[in-house]
Amino acid sequence: MMRPMKLAGSQLMFGEGCLEHLKTLGCKKAIIITGGSSMKKSGIFDKVAGYLKEAGAEVDEFGGVEADPSFKTVWAGAEKMKEFQPDLIVALGGGSAIDAAKAMNYLSSREGMLKKAYFVAIPTTSGTGSEVTTFSVISAPDKKAKYPLISDELLPDAAILDAELTKTVPAAITADTGLDVLTHAYEAYVSSRSNDFTDAAAEKSMRLVHHYLLKAYKAAQKPVDELTKDDLKARQKMHHASCLAGMAFSNAGLGLNHSMAHTLGGHFHIPHGKANAVLLPYVMSYNCGCKTVAQPSLEKYAKMSNVLWLNAGTDRQNAFSTIRATRTLCTQLGIPSNLKGLGIAEKDFMDALDEMAEAAMADSCTATNPRVPTVEEIRNLFIEAYAGRVLL
Repeated sequence: MMRPMKLAGSQLMFGEGCLEHLKTLGCKKAIIITGGSSMKKSGIFDKVAGYLKEAGAEVDEFGGVEADPSFKTVWAGAEKMKEFQPDLIVALGGGSAIDAAKAMNYLSSREGMLKKAYFVAIPTTSGTGSEVTTFSVISAPDKKAKYPLISDELLPDAAILDAELTKTVPAAITADTGLDVLTHAYEAYVSSRSNDFTDAAAEKSMRLVHHYLLKAYKAAQKPVDELTKDDLKARQKMHHASCLAGMAFSNAGLGLNHSMAHTLGGHFHIPHGKANAVLLPYVMSYNCGCKTVAQPSLEKYAKMSNVLWLNAGTDRQNAFSTIRATRTLCTQLGIPSNLKGLGIAEKDFMDALDEMAEAAMADSCTATNPRVPTVEEIRNLFIEAYAGRVLL
């Protein structure tokens, strides 16, 4: 049964048949923003377009949004909207398609090209939580950088969470996006702006990830026609985890892990979730001072151990337990233990190191990190993560 909710300014639709909500929107002109050909090959695009046409809408599309969407793509989409003048925008795909659509809608209305359209986000991966956030990450390839845009105007009006749309997501992408969810939950939880409400969403999200991500990853290795109810349940729960983490970090902010992943991805074209996952144990260790002097955030990392049923004793032991469990999960999902394992040549890494450290320091996500870093500390963290130095 479809279950509507109103939360954080967005209407949230989930459950069986939720995609049919598109037929109730009463729009006249709808544009679908999407990525590659997979949406059409899988039949998902035609299903979404079909519901909109049933409601009497004229439907157009802007396809080909690349991974790590660029400002060039965003402006091309804004120009398309100027020509078509839609009253409904549907973002269909992973975080890249949703982020691009958010930026297109925001910039085209801000520049007077278009009256801001009603915006519906339909994620087909369980990762970014972009469907309920005020964030959009856009790339500038010429500068080897990614820029997070942050504005309440970026928040979609509605989000539709249908796990049926994730059934064909490959195992590697399931792992990468799922670990991005975990990073969102962790960083929101220890953020300097966290509160009781963001903590509640982050705690539930991290529990769901630790319980269901490996199951969803294994399900992704099966043929679609062999998926069981439990496999689909794992997919749906990861969809929920992604959305909950999005709610948490949209209100509490993120941290240094994302700042480092942004510049690492910009320089070496590493998938965002994978970059986050490799960096995560190192940044967690740094933030709580596991190897040096205990930091104030140690208590929060220790509390994660209780949330995840890993309680081991003292705060330091509990924090260690959380980091170990995180690294174990990453290993089970095929994630390398260091940046070198991502295929980055040492010379290329060292050549980019100073620039990456400066960029991570300047990234807006660093502002809510629980421990205030220096550029030199970030540089050393990158080196540690590249070499894979033993953490604990």
